[in-house]
Amino acid sequence: MMRSFGNRSDTAVIDEPFYAAYLAKTGINHPLREESLAAQPTDWRQVVETVLDPAVGGKPIFYQKHMTHHMVPEFGRDWIQQCRNAFLIRAPADVLASYTEKRSEVTLGDIGFVQQREIFEREANRLGHAPPVIAASDVLENPRSALSALCRALDIPFTDNMLHWPPGRRETDGAWAPAWYDSVERSTGFAPPRSPMRHEALRDDLKPIALAAWPHYEQLLRYKLQPF
Repeated sequence: MMRSFGNRSDTAVIDEPFYAAYLAKTGINHPLREESLAAQPTDWRQVVETVLDPAVGGKPIFYQKHMTHHMVPEFGRDWIQQCRNAFLIRAPADVLASYTEKRSEVTLGDIGFVQQREIFEREANRLGHAPPVIAASDVLENPRSALSALCRALDIPFTDNMLHWPPGRRETDGAWAPAWYDSVERSTGFAPPRSPMRHEALRDDLKPIALAAWPHYEQLLRYKLQPF
């Protein structure tokens, strides 16, 4: 999605701006931890100043890729209401299968489902209606249709530039990109959908995590945008 929005001429992007603050606060060991800590502010308040500063984006649209598990309880969330928020969801088994390709240790908190539901419900209560929810499976199945629905929900025009982009790394990619973004760097568009990961196919230690995440995923799934 960051590649898709980043290929728009009217859009600036920022990659996981709270990552270093999250690493510093939790002490969690991630690939390229030290490089990531050195590349970003570790004070969440400084990060908020960055994401709310129009000059940082410098374009009409400022796309911010956030990971909900980076929003630890000690970090304020009031700033979120100053942004227009959309929620990308993916089935827990698929998330776990992907995550554990890069980092074998994982907890429910590491994959952000609980935090995503909390932030979604907070935003829905503020707005009086559900904010946009887009399913990763719909994007892969029909990118044009799914992204058109998302753009309409966000009151921005859809453009064909969102469907294809040049391969390679971007200056806007986080310092952690060499560890996590190999397939993203090879991509020139959205990959064809794969068969969903079956819960039964997960490692035994991952199955309880998938089950615990499922109700939170299912709650947001109820509100997903319907592709055109």
